[in-house]
Amino acid sequence: MLRKTTFWLTTMAPVLALMCIGASCSGGESEGSGASAGSGNDHPSGQQQAGQQPATRTNIDHIDGVDVSELTSAERRIFVDVVNDQLSPCGEPTSVARCAQETHSCRTCVPAARYVVRLISEGFERSEIEEMYGARFGRDSRVEIDIENHPMRGAPMGQITIVEFSDFECPYCGRAHPIIQEALREFEGQVRVVFFNYPLPGHPHAMPAARAAVAAGNQGKFWEMHDILFDHQQALEEEDIDGYAREIGLDMERFHADLRSPETQRRVEADREVGHGVDVQGTPTLYINGRHFAEAPTSLAAYLREELEQ
Repeated sequence: MLRKTTFWLTTMAPVLALMCIGASCSGGESEGSGASAGSGNDHPSGQQQAGQQPATRTNIDHIDGVDVSELTSAERRIFVDVVNDQLSPCGEPTSVARCAQETHSCRTCVPAARYVVRLISEGFERSEIEEMYGARFGRDSRVEIDIENHPMRGAPMGQITIVEFSDFECPYCGRAHPIIQEALREFEGQVRVVFFNYPLPGHPHAMPAARAAVAAGNQGKFWEMHDILFDHQQALEEEDIDGYAREIGLDMERFHADLRSPETQRRVEADREVGHGVDVQGTPTLYINGRHFAEAPTSLAAYLREELEQ
């Protein structure tokens, strides 16, 4: 059974600074910087047996197909440490580096090493890199989310599924909205986005907006309402939402009935329960092919390119 990942709740400060969390939004900026750390044992991370003394290890410092020429000497030392410490993404009890060098059947090891290079070049600390690597390639980090009967846009059979948990009043969700839109355009035919409402209690207009989106969806216009709500985040009063419903051509009598319906509220609450089940703590939260996207939304396009290259 696949287990959910919870690491980022405490370690991913740069990402949490770009999320609305609980009843409030965090708006600070966090700057990462690399820090080298030497290790010397026979086993990749997590493999050394209790009570054993560390043994001398010969690190692999070059991986064919992985360009480290833009890294400083200190950053290259971090790269060598990380790829020799982290486990292969394909399940072998060996390091990423040894997997890339020797295990030709695993096509993910070289892309995984390239991912480490990108994170180092973007200034993340080693501990952050290891946590991000674990989210993306860890054996137990994939979660299962039932997306049936949820709003979807993009390629129905796309190679990549982005599950988005979002709040229409969250300013960071508003900033992520055009980034996700651009990704759908850039990767047309390859990516689909599935939306889950996750209104936060500290945003008084978030729940009415979520209900409005569900009600519009009953008339086949979820995405039209979704987009107009994000485009007008500062105007989410009842009369504003009524105006948007008219603008997109909804049957207003039916819209008002659905807006007040207990079933509409139940559907929003059901989305939140799904989010609770995968440890969503803030918005926006994205899962890409079942793995938590632990970077800032601005890195989404780079992440998707890497996924498609695997």
